[in-house]
Amino acid sequence: MARILVIGASQGIGLAVCETAAARGHIVRGLSRRGTLPGSAAHAITAIKGDALNPRDVAGALVDTDVVVQALGVPASLDLLSKPVSLFSSATRVLLSEMAKAGVRKIVCVTGFGAGDSRASISFLQRLPFELVLGRAYDDKSVQEGLIESSDTDWLIVRPGVLVNCHRVGNYRVLTSPGAWRNGIVARVDVADFIVKRIEADRLGREKPVIVRIPL
Repeated sequence: MARILVIGASQGIGLAVCETAAARGHIVRGLSRRGTLPGSAAHAITAIKGDALNPRDVAGALVDTDVVVQALGVPASLDLLSKPVSLFSSATRVLLSEMAKAGVRKIVCVTGFGAGDSRASISFLQRLPFELVLGRAYDDKSVQEGLIESSDTDWLIVRPGVLVNCHRVGNYRVLTSPGAWRNGIVARVDVADFIVKRIEADRLGREKPVIVRIPL
């Protein structure tokens, strides 16, 4: 049984990780600005209200934690097209600093296909719309990945493809070789399933897999 802190827990992959891990008997706490979790997650998970950019909030949330799952997101808006994004790298600097102080060494970070060195695997037809819509956010996610890779933590960087809502679990492919990296859709619950299984296996492995649905 692991003690898991999820940062960015109120929705998306963060919420899916909370629900999946709690259902498997892990002790789960979720940090979010809202400080509440919806639906069935509320009774099984300890919700913590806090800001991922606030060192004090992060330090308090890290108490009695074995592994951190960082699943931050930014709302879709016109700002993504015109303004620099710094949430991912700034929050990661705070988190890595506070993890070092707390003696927490394990981190799973969710970024996405197109972050870091996976950007070179974006197809020609997808590249222009990707850069126009997501380029600024993924520039910062690339910085985020670099911070984690250069840290002395035991890390796993998870790069899902295009995220969809689906209740089926297990229908996904883990692409670890750069030559195999490609985009595709994947359910949030499948990404959560992969993350929790890797935590349970105690095998983060400093890897950067791309996660997409089968068939590609």
